[in-house]
Amino acid sequence: MGEERRLAAVVALAQGMAAAHGSREAWQAAAGGACRALGGSFAALSVWERELGRLRVLVNVGELAEGEEEFPEDESYPVHQFAEITEFLHERWAGGGEPDAWVETAEGPSAGQAGYCHQRVVALRRRGRGCCVVAPIVLHGRAWGELYVARPAGVPVFGRGDADFATVLAAVVAAGIAQTERLEEARRLAYTDSLTGLANRRAVDARLDEAVERHRRDGAVVSLVVCDLNGLKRVNDTLGHAVGDRLLERFGSVLSLCGAMLPGALAARLGGDEFCLLVVGPPADEVVKTAEEVCRRAVELGIGDGVACGVASTEDPVGPVRSARRLFRLADAAQYRAKAERAAHPVVAGREGPGDPVVRLADEPSRAPDGERRRFRGRHSP
Repeated sequence: MGEERRLAAVVALAQGMAAAHGSREAWQAAAGGACRALGGSFAALSVWERELGRLRVLVNVGELAEGEEEFPEDESYPVHQFAEITEFLHERWAGGGEPDAWVETAEGPSAGQAGYCHQRVVALRRRGRGCCVVAPIVLHGRAWGELYVARPAGVPVFGRGDADFATVLAAVVAAGIAQTERLEEARRLAYTDSLTGLANRRAVDARLDEAVERHRRDGAVVSLVVCDLNGLKRVNDTLGHAVGDRLLERFGSVLSLCGAMLPGALAARLGGDEFCLLVVGPPADEVVKTAEEVCRRAVELGIGDGVACGVASTEDPVGPVRSARRLFRLADAAQYRAKAERAAHPVVAGREGPGDPVVRLADEPSRAPDGERRRFRGRHSP
């Protein structure tokens, strides 16, 4: 491959990783781009799991052999079986620049390859491949994993020039992985409450819009539990904000633990002393049971005055739920009533028969517009 074609291949690989949405797409773009650039028929990207002492395959692309999957759940190899990579993983190269890629062939030592590894030769033969090039990946100055590209038996094997080019590709892949990690961390922070580690209001809004659309499309049950910590202001005023923050953190843990009882539930802090659980799929009665557990455990925290909890579900008789805003209003109205009545158990919208007061409150024309729930709450608070 000429220099211009190799440069174009490097640019294409970098662009493919930059355009990826999330880690899986980035891994796929990395392996696929390297496979094309090196004229391979198969490629894999693997990560070193230090704590387990193994290389775990993240993605396989190209012509897959029997038993290989594109995104394997648990394809991994103990690193002690691969003598040629042990020194790399223990970073013996760290004082002398980046580690170089090497070539293995299905002929093994008869081909005179310095990087001969019995395990790789056996794998090549078993899968009908003639050769492979292995390029270590270094990220933030530490061994991260490897890029592996193979060719089928019967075609020209990789040469030294291919190995040198694979070393360059591995550096490009490392830069792409670092960029993906930075972007994912930024996304995580954008959708995470910094104090409790739960999802934040932005995450709830996005997920709830999707959930209500599923409900409208295929009838999925969507439930929302809104909780308001009682006594947070008193705790802040008498014991200090550090204790108040600790109360928020501890209740966040309670909500997360209880939410784990419901498959796929999203636990979130909406802001201030207000939290919620968004649940898609489980029946409303299961959600109410979980909300009761939240109330019980909140009392056992020992600081604060428990929690006011409201529940709204599309499975209950609350009328059509065509928007996320209406479900939020229903849950908020139920929570407001629980707080006003100092209820020790959740108030559930729609369960008091015709003319249910929570539903009427939620549907009042005077309710604040979407995005102004706190103003509405203040308007009705004593």
